[in-house]
Order: sequence, then structure tokens, then C-alpha cells
Amino acid sequence: MSTDVGFSGDETAPFFGFIGAAAALVFSCMGAAYGTAKSGVGVASMGVMRPELVMKSIVPVVMAGVLGIYGLIIAVIISTGINPKAKPYYLFDGYAHLSSGLACGLAGLSAGMAIGIVGDAGVRANAQQPKLFVGMILILIFAEALALYGLIVGIILSSRAGQSRGE
Repeated sequence: MSTDVGFSGDETAPFFGFIGAAAALVFSCMGAAYGTAKSGVGVASMGVMRPELVMKSIVPVVMAGVLGIYGLIIAVIISTGINPKAKPYYLFDGYAHLSSGLACGLAGLSAGMAIGIVGDAGVRANAQQPKLFVGMILILIFAEALALYGLIVGIILSSRAGQSRGE
């Protein structure tokens, strides 16, 4: 317990909560950046051969960009839940927020890597064989679902904060 009159809970707990918020945003944005860059290179390469397919091939870039939004959502949920002067914030709460941020952030990072690799190869293959477009989109949807799983688990873990002392 702190000697500060307005603070209640564990003094180090907010550190873990804020690290969770940062991890959610940073790792998700790293996945979004990698996916955007990797599939963007494929779109640029494909656009040289078949410029009429560029707009159709932007799908992986858009799907990768959405990953950063998932991290932003979790970071906002976590950061609004950290207010030790209004409500006690214990280590359980900090760890719940840390695990929430890591779940969402690392799922976003892995989904971004999958989207980037599939998007790069997929748009290049689509330029040569248009029948591959639907298959590429399905693979991209399953890769995006990985990040959605992380977002859902992150929301569930984040909602556990505040339940440590029978509140």
C-alpha cells in the first residue's frame, strides 16, 4: 500500500496494465505494417504486369491495416480501466490487462505475417491465374480470424480486471 492518500491498490500494478496496453497496440501495428508492406510489394510487382488488377489486389493491404485497429481497441479498453485513484487496482488487474494486451498484440502480429505472405504470393499468382482469387481471399479471411481470436480473448481477459477482491 502506498502512503499517498488518494491511491489504493498495489503501486506496481498499473505498470503491468500500461505495458499490456502498449503491447496490444505495438504488436498489432507491427503485424499490420508487415502485412501491408509485404502484400504491397506483391501488388506493386503484379501491377507492372497487369495494371487492371491493382484495385482488386488491394484486399490484403486493407485486411492487414485492420489489425492495427484491433490493438487500438484493446489499448483503449485497458487504459480506461486503469484509474487507481477512483478504484483499487491490484496486481491481478495489472496481470489481467497485461495478458489481454499480449493476447491481442501477438495474435495481430502473427496474423499480419500470415496476411503479408499470403497476400504477396496470392496477388502475384492471381495475375497469372485469375481463378486463384477466391482461394486467396479465403486464406486471407482465415488469417484475419487469428487476430479476431486474439481480440476476443483480449476483451474477455480485460473484463476480468477488477474481479480480484470479490468486487
